[in-house]
Amino acid sequence: KALDRLTKGRTTFAIAHRLSTLQNADRLIVIDGHRIAEVGSHQELIARKGMYYRLVKAQLEMQKK
Repeated sequence: KALDRLTKGRTTFAIAHRLSTLQNADRLIVIDGHRIAEVGSHQELIARKGMYYRLVKAQLEMQKK
């Protein structure tokens, strides 16, 4: 919530290892190596079941352990 308050109405670039931090972003850019792998909202990227989806799924599974 603190991040939401700080970024409201602003263009913000955030880099995060904990993906839950970014799930409310308007647009996510997933970078793999030196290239853009995917672009979209959290919901769009989850629906595509690509790289972002696999990363989120892996993080959730690790949190359960």
